[in-house]
Amino acid sequence: MAAAGEKRGILPGWRSLGAALALLAALCGGNSVERKIYVPLNSTAPCVRLLNATHQIGCQSSRNGDTGVIHVVEREEDLPWVLETGPTPPYMVLLEGHLFTKETLLKFKESPRISGIAVMYSKPPPAEGFSMDLPCPNDGFGAYTSDHGSQYSHCNGTLWNPLGSGMSYEDFHFPVFLLQDENETEVIKECYMKHNLPGNGSAPQYPLCAMQLISPMHAVTSTVTCMRRNSIQMSFSINPEAVCDTLTDYNVWSTVKPVNISGPAPPDDQVVISAARLDGRSFFWNLAPSAESTVSALVTQLAAAEAIHKAPDSQALPRNIMFSFFQGEVFDYIGSSRMVYDMEKGKFPIRLNNIHSFVELSQVALRNNSELWVHTDPISRSNESVNTEVEQLIKYLKNSSVGTNVTLQENDQSQPLPPASFQRFLRVRHIPGVVLTDHRRAYSNKYYNSMYDTPESIHMNYPSGLSKDEALNYVTEAAQSLSEVATLLARTLYLQAGGNNTAGIQADVKSVTRMLYGFLVMSNNSWFQSIIKPDWKGNLENKPPQYYVTASLIGRTQSPNPPTSFVIAVLANLTGQVVNYTKEGCQSPDNAAEPKLYEYLWVQGPLNDNSTTRAPYCVRTTLRSYLAESPAFELNEWDSTEYSTWTESRWKEIRARIFLVPSYELEVITLIVGIAVLLLSFGATYFINAKADILFTSVQDSSGSVAY
Repeated sequence: MAAAGEKRGILPGWRSLGAALALLAALCGGNSVERKIYVPLNSTAPCVRLLNATHQIGCQSSRNGDTGVIHVVEREEDLPWVLETGPTPPYMVLLEGHLFTKETLLKFKESPRISGIAVMYSKPPPAEGFSMDLPCPNDGFGAYTSDHGSQYSHCNGTLWNPLGSGMSYEDFHFPVFLLQDENETEVIKECYMKHNLPGNGSAPQYPLCAMQLISPMHAVTSTVTCMRRNSIQMSFSINPEAVCDTLTDYNVWSTVKPVNISGPAPPDDQVVISAARLDGRSFFWNLAPSAESTVSALVTQLAAAEAIHKAPDSQALPRNIMFSFFQGEVFDYIGSSRMVYDMEKGKFPIRLNNIHSFVELSQVALRNNSELWVHTDPISRSNESVNTEVEQLIKYLKNSSVGTNVTLQENDQSQPLPPASFQRFLRVRHIPGVVLTDHRRAYSNKYYNSMYDTPESIHMNYPSGLSKDEALNYVTEAAQSLSEVATLLARTLYLQAGGNNTAGIQADVKSVTRMLYGFLVMSNNSWFQSIIKPDWKGNLENKPPQYYVTASLIGRTQSPNPPTSFVIAVLANLTGQVVNYTKEGCQSPDNAAEPKLYEYLWVQGPLNDNSTTRAPYCVRTTLRSYLAESPAFELNEWDSTEYSTWTESRWKEIRARIFLVPSYELEVITLIVGIAVLLLSFGATYFINAKADILFTSVQDSSGSVAY
């Protein structure tokens, strides 16, 4: 979560006066004047500023917020009013969702008559698709660059996200907010209809309904500039206040057989890596439902991990299997580049030469005719030994699909890999591997990295009238489909690790069902409550988590963001082992047996029978988490072109509100009357003070008689 700075200081005298007035109002039972003037909008998602090595993107308001007269734009025909003819600029545009396009925003950007935009959430989402990401995601940070595989760089020949407008990577000088609550949207529309609606071509009469959007950003220009300012603050300021933070959270990884983290793994210990990403994004801050682009793969991989751990001979496999969940992949592969960097520098127990092969799940929920596509890297396959291993891996995939509702299709060998974490590993070493997707070329996902990548987009539909627990266990079409993919993945990894009997390896559709509900519908459910650490129970909400990677808070302790904490809890529950430790023993790993091989989690446990109390327990697991921060910030290479350099600006406050604004003439009259009253009060005060000896003289009788 982005760091909000401290409130700006107020002059001591005014602070005292304000406190006195507040106390007087409280004693008199008065209501806040602000509440009588403003209607706050509480369910909004702002566009904020992000920066990288070369430039800034996103949005911001002026220091004190931007204000404008509200005008509803529902059709293209409404645009000339706010851009050209409307008599009361600047305008705060209430924009219909289907008009929220890059072309429209660029028109607003070029006009001095626009002070901000409030976007209405479109229901249903645009049928033609909507993606604000780039047509070629993470371009320049994967395996294909001008120095390596230049014939495939810049998505040459295969445009993976053709619906991508790139709007998320534009810089806007005005605030843009998404209205998430339909009721608040209706309140704004009613205010507009009552006060602002032009009639018969004439201008509306004052007072007019206006909106104020407040989202001033501290950081400007680029990551180089903001990190330099951070460094100066930390070096010379008594009360340092950073202006931006690096995009950072935690990678999560787990192995089937425990790995000693106290030193490097022996060179002959071979590991098969299975990977998925943990993050997503949209144009708006902390709004990233990411159903298809992220959750479909991570849930499938979690189910595959459970299936393999249940195999009776999993601990005897010749090769180990590592399940990796990478954070920050949307922002130029933060998590995977960090793991590769640590492997190269000897800071990770598994080295690059320990990697036998690599299997990555990308978007896998929207399979057409049950097809699952296998993508490989044409450059590494030019190596004969790598190609042989890749062909063997594809053979295992095809064998594992037998008996499942998955039709495996091998892509053309001349086609490069889609954007994937695997590309960061291929930059430093030729590794046999594949990427599994539901698309052959362009994404099947029409809402990649947008606010419309929701459960409904992957056919997660529930009958009406279900209770929370009934919905938690209701098998949707998506759950059934992903459990089939998880079965194929588990069997493939088992065979790739040297196993020879996949008959009993089957993903549990019940686990997939509950994971999809928790990760996409409501995290505050009975299952997540029972498996999460008590310290993290505050992450549980009656809504789905958002998969936007958090920003690290400089100089402060950071905990995993909610989705990461849920992945840790679920992975420990599905693959870990309950051990008989007390809370103290469980939370003190130095006192536990083999602390370098396992992690120990103290979880809340299920509710006791007919009680509100829980039965907590200790879980021993091979999973680990570690900070996923781009190596660029460890190296202080803020202008790096090798590693991600994304940072997020800090801000003091973000809020939105509507109110009625009077005419300019009335404001002038009010000002003049106010000045006149002020001058009159000065004159009266002077007169009373000058004549005080007459007006306030006490009548006294020197003889002691009483005067009346």
